Amino acid sequence: MLPPPSPPPPPAAVYSPDHLPQDPADRLPIASYPINDQDAVRRAYIMKGPNKPCPQAFAKRKIGTRDRSFNIWWFHKYHWLEYSIKNDAAFCFVCFLFKKGGHNSPFTNNGWRNWNRDDALDKHVGKVGSLRNAAQERYISYLNPSAQIDDVIVGVDSEERRLYKIRLKYSLRCLRFLLNQGLAFRGHDESEESKNRGNFLELLKWLASNNEEVDKYVLKNAPGNCQLTCSDIQKEIIQCCAMETRRKILEDLGDDHYCILADEATDVSHKQQLAVCLRYVDKLGRPIKHFLGVVHVEDTTSLTLKSPIQDLLVGHHLTITQMRGQGYDGVSNMRGEIKGLKTLFMKDSPSAYYVHCFAHQLQLVLVGVAKGSDECEWFFDQVSLLLSIVASSCKRHDMLRNVNLQNILKAIEYGEIHTGQGLNQEMGLARPGDTRWGSHYKTVVHIISMYPAILNVLISLGNDIAQKTDWPKIRAMVLALESFDFIFSAHLMVTILGYTNELSLCLQRRDQDILNAISLVGVAKNRMQQLRANGWVPFLQKVTLFCNQHGIQVPEMGANYVPFGRSPRHFPIQTNDDRFRRQIYIGIIDHIIQELDTQFDEVNMELLSCMPALNPSNSFASFDSIKVRRLAEFYPNDISSSDLIRLEMQLDNYIDDMRREESFQGLNNLVELSIKLVETKRDIVYDLVYLLIKLTLILPVATASVERAFSAMNFVKNDMRNRMSDSLLDDCLVTFIERDIFFTVNENDIIESFMSIRRRRPDSNKK
Repeated sequence: MLPPPSPPPPPAAVYSPDHLPQDPADRLPIASYPINDQDAVRRAYIMKGPNKPCPQAFAKRKIGTRDRSFNIWWFHKYHWLEYSIKNDAAFCFVCFLFKKGGHNSPFTNNGWRNWNRDDALDKHVGKVGSLRNAAQERYISYLNPSAQIDDVIVGVDSEERRLYKIRLKYSLRCLRFLLNQGLAFRGHDESEESKNRGNFLELLKWLASNNEEVDKYVLKNAPGNCQLTCSDIQKEIIQCCAMETRRKILEDLGDDHYCILADEATDVSHKQQLAVCLRYVDKLGRPIKHFLGVVHVEDTTSLTLKSPIQDLLVGHHLTITQMRGQGYDGVSNMRGEIKGLKTLFMKDSPSAYYVHCFAHQLQLVLVGVAKGSDECEWFFDQVSLLLSIVASSCKRHDMLRNVNLQNILKAIEYGEIHTGQGLNQEMGLARPGDTRWGSHYKTVVHIISMYPAILNVLISLGNDIAQKTDWPKIRAMVLALESFDFIFSAHLMVTILGYTNELSLCLQRRDQDILNAISLVGVAKNRMQQLRANGWVPFLQKVTLFCNQHGIQVPEMGANYVPFGRSPRHFPIQTNDDRFRRQIYIGIIDHIIQELDTQFDEVNMELLSCMPALNPSNSFASFDSIKVRRLAEFYPNDISSSDLIRLEMQLDNYIDDMRREESFQGLNNLVELSIKLVETKRDIVYDLVYLLIKLTLILPVATASVERAFSAMNFVKNDMRNRMSDSLLDDCLVTFIERDIFFTVNENDIIESFMSIRRRRPDSNKK
């Protein structure tokens, strides 16, 4: 029976290191590619290098009476060797690229797996004239490790080489500027007669007007087929910029552990894009987040999401077994216990613990409160009606701005408010987003701050005969604004959303760690308890003062409650105190406390409950060696049973040293402790303790970095650039989001990568 035919090779446009499979078992034979493309494929694989995952990826299986696996030291002795995670087998990288003819070897066919017979490695190398050594000679003669531009441009004299360097250098510099700013490259009309040929050509033209070298050699005297300005050349340079930026990030990570943060969103062309970020601890002991890439996915089931994430990681020499944390937004396809994405990854890496995004959990708390309280629903319905009235025309917006400005000027004149930089800024009433409760807080704050102006505008509109068709809505809104129910709810929402908004902003900080996040959630719960126990009197005084200032009648708390704008049939007979204090104030606060306990249930998870034992605050007052040892047991692949014995001895020395050493006094969080351990070289002395600190810092707090990537995606791929390909979008996002890393990439490194893609001639067909 004949074997099934190999799938057709990809088109030449994707012969780049990022788009070719990393695992040797997934690769197509070089001979299966078109003869004219084989050179480009070889160069792309050489740029990727042999697949050499970290030791955690090596599977064990029983051979004879012993469990054996691939030996990491073979990589150091046999540089041509690579490992397939998919097949649990070793392959020869050189033979894959250059072997010609001869019998099929396990190292080029299905892979070598006889780990107990390492003499097979020497037999594969063979004698001087062996097929493998012949492939090695072709590899050496083909390989150009320095990729100098003088060597890869063939068949030209030194002057042509010099001019080619100049043209490439300035094209690269223009593209680096545009990538850094997230701007488009091409124009609608790039012909010579066009008045605007696009950002890239116009920037090059401007550069020529200020640089004689550019004017003389790049635009005027360059051969028509070698100006290095065409769209294909631009994309190749951009691809190399992204490659070098990622290389910087991955070099910083090395073989260390990492956590992934992932989320999906729809771009402007209605494609579902999956963004992936990495979180790890760098060489200085700091937790770092970096954007890795964005991948187009056709659906968002857990199985469909795992494949592109895994391909993206493996394609950049990262293995799933290195993963020590997962962070998603918490939907069922992500966090499901049976078939969720977190479960699929934990099958491959059991210590890749999942933490639900804390900021998203806080969002769910607020959504639960808003939907579970009739008073909250009524209040936000009134806010929505108010915004629809004001936002229906620009004229009404201008009226509101002008009235508010007059009120501010009058208050300044009477000395009621102060002036200064950043004070008394122009405000408006923006419609809050359904998924951004920080915007609800901002809207309610603006309603209270602009209350007199809003009321004056509504009264003016209610008396304007030209607005007669809207009189019912406008006059109903005036009645609502002048009711105690609305003012009470507005101030309660400002109080509650104000505290939760501060918590949300803290959770989304880039340098936040899991211990601080747990502490902040505890602070939020404690603050709600304080508001419930002691906050009613000052809160009511604040609401009463506001009502007295604006002529709003405050009901007697002992009198019977009369609902505003709603039928009394739906409300029990109760006093105003029962309604406003017990049912609304205490009821909503109790609901928030309950939702905080429900949504942040992971805080009670044993893994997270052990982590505060490493907290250095108050001179390591929370230190508990039993909890630290229990924490170590959650990572059996990193800390073995023998290491646990050593950890017990190490912990005694560690805590004694920390409490005696003056430089470790006054540390407030785990990040400061990690940095200080590296600075004092104690990360080497207390290696197991430092490993646990790193594993704690790796765990994610929020997926804000992924959401920032989507904001960047909407900026880069906008309505004017909606036909941008997925690969170009990925390259542009990496350089735009990681612009700080991109700025440090050496220009010569990008040029070397560009010249390594294929051999080039100044008389190439591409411009």
